[in-house]
Amino acid sequence: MRKLFTSESVTEGHPDKVCDYISDSILDSYLEQDPNSRVACETVASKGEIIVTGEITSKGEVDIEKIVRNTLRDIGYDNEKTDIDYRTCKVHINISKQSDDIALGVDNSLESKTSNSKQTEGAGDQGIMFGFACDETEELMPLPISLAHKLARRLTLVRKEKILDYLRPDGKTQVTVEYKGNVPYRIDAVVVSTQHLDSVDMETLRKDIKEEVIKKVIPENLLDENTKYYINPTGRFVIGGPLGDSGLTRKKDNRRYLWRI
Repeated sequence: MRKLFTSESVTEGHPDKVCDYISDSILDSYLEQDPNSRVACETVASKGEIIVTGEITSKGEVDIEKIVRNTLRDIGYDNEKTDIDYRTCKVHINISKQSDDIALGVDNSLESKTSNSKQTEGAGDQGIMFGFACDETEELMPLPISLAHKLARRLTLVRKEKILDYLRPDGKTQVTVEYKGNVPYRIDAVVVSTQHLDSVDMETLRKDIKEEVIKKVIPENLLDENTKYYINPTGRFVIGGPLGDSGLTRKKDNRRYLWRI
C-alpha cells in the first residue's frame, strides 16, 4: 500500500517558536541557579510587545526582561517595521509563585502518601505521555519531520551566515514523503515559506531557496521529476514575526498528516 505522510516545522523566528524560545531560556536561567526550580512560564508575542506570565518558585533571581530582549536579538529581530525590534518592543511581566495547592501534587507522590514507597516526588495530578522511536533516520525520528526540521535549520543558517542576506527570521517548512508499505520511497512535495526583505523578487528567492536550502538538505535519490516544490506559494512575505501573527508558547506542535492513495 502506498501512502503520503506530511510533517511541518518552523524556524526560530516563527511567532510561536519565539515564545517557546523565550520560555525555554527563562527556564534554563532558573535551573542554572537552582536545579529545584519550578517554572511554569508562558509567553505571548504580539505586535510590538512580549508578555511573560506564569508561576515560578525558585531560589534563583533572573532578569526576565533581559532574557526576552537577548532572545529576540539572537533570533535576529531588530526591525519594528517588518516584525519586531528587541530594543524598542514592550515587555510585560506577570509572574507569581506556584500555588500551594498545585505544589501538593509535586512535593509528595501519591505512592508516598498511600504506601511505604521510596518515590517521594510527585508528577502533578495527571498527564498523558506517548510516542515511539523508529529506524527511518539516524535520530530515530520519522523521515518527514526529520527533513522538515533540517530544512528549517538550514533556512536559519543561510540567513544568519548571510548566504541569502535578504531573508528575515520568520519561516515554515513542510515535507511530504511517499511510502511503499512502511518504507520511505520518494519525496512527493516540499514547501518552504520564508520572510524576506522587500528588495528581493520572487523568481530570485525561489531559485535561491531551491538551490541553497532544499537541495542542501533533501537527499538527491529521494527527489525525482514528479517532486513538487512550493516556495513562498502565496507570494510576498515581508511582514512577519509578531507583527504579522501573534505567538503563544507550545502552540506550534509537530503537525503530521496522512493520506492513503
